[in-house]
Amino acid sequence: MPFLGQDWRSPGQSWVKTADGWTRFLDEKSGGFESLLCVIHSFCKKDDHNKENLFNSINYDVAAKKRKKDLLNNKAKTQYFHQEKWIYVHKGSTKERHGYCTLGEAFNRLDFSSAILDSRRFNYVVRLLELIAKSQLTSLSGIAQKNYMNILEKVVQKVLEDQQNIRLIRELLQTLYTSLCTLVQRVGKSVLVGNINMWVHRMESILHWQQQLNNIQITRPAFKGTTFTDLPLCLQLNIMQRLSDGRDLVSLGQVAPDLQVLSEDRLLWKKLCQYHFTDRQIRKRLILSDKGQLDWKKMYFKLIRCYPRKEQYGDTLQLCRHCHILSWKGTDHPCTANNPETCSTSLSPQEFINLFRF
Repeated sequence: MPFLGQDWRSPGQSWVKTADGWTRFLDEKSGGFESLLCVIHSFCKKDDHNKENLFNSINYDVAAKKRKKDLLNNKAKTQYFHQEKWIYVHKGSTKERHGYCTLGEAFNRLDFSSAILDSRRFNYVVRLLELIAKSQLTSLSGIAQKNYMNILEKVVQKVLEDQQNIRLIRELLQTLYTSLCTLVQRVGKSVLVGNINMWVHRMESILHWQQQLNNIQITRPAFKGTTFTDLPLCLQLNIMQRLSDGRDLVSLGQVAPDLQVLSEDRLLWKKLCQYHFTDRQIRKRLILSDKGQLDWKKMYFKLIRCYPRKEQYGDTLQLCRHCHILSWKGTDHPCTANNPETCSTSLSPQEFINLFRF
């Protein structure tokens, strides 16, 4: 078996497998004949000379490989494990590195299964899953598609347990189901990896998850203490200004009559519009109320149908401009720059997708 050293251009070394492990094999000029006799003698010991024992050792190796394969087969519910939580992004082949990094490879390597357990990364991962469901599902390999469904199942289970972000996951499941309906109809054109029955089963799982989310009952906390409505009005309004989705404001206004009045505050909707959209976009979608004033609430829902909203996440993936390594913030990676922190650029979910478009 040739063994390549650090210099990939060297001829390497020759090694022979023995009962005690791998032994370096030297040629005849280096006294390799005597070493070869020693290798043969050690390999052909009295105990190993028996064919039955040799057959058992072969079976042991085959069984070990089979156990390793079964651990990573399609029935596995966990994402493939990689020790490094970063990936080198390269878009071309060189003498030292062949091939290029794909979206599926990055999806497998960046440990999204653990990321969904972090509240700072949850919305980022969900948005990324939504973008993949819309247009990039066929770009994933079969392993990456399996990991995608496993991560999605974990997301649903987390939402059912925490009873948070229900609407967000409903929209994600609906987007994925719509995309799969379109892709399944194109069977025979190699748009999906795997048997059609497997994808039908996955679509049934999505419908089951949707049913679970529709039947979820929000449990009230057992303790009786200070509630949101017990706070001063100025503090309530200050908290409501932290909400970045207008639909959350509408839902909050349906809880109590007092909150209904606060949710209609013009200044609240004005700040929400100015947060998501530019002044030029706002000027193109001006709506006046019956009193001749700007109706910021109607303008907001009009603007979100015309322009994308501003995205902001607690934690994102970052790309090192010096070594082209992609990783989560706070994750150490082998960088040769003097100040690696200054070389990192945060990526939005869409920028992450665009990174793998060749």
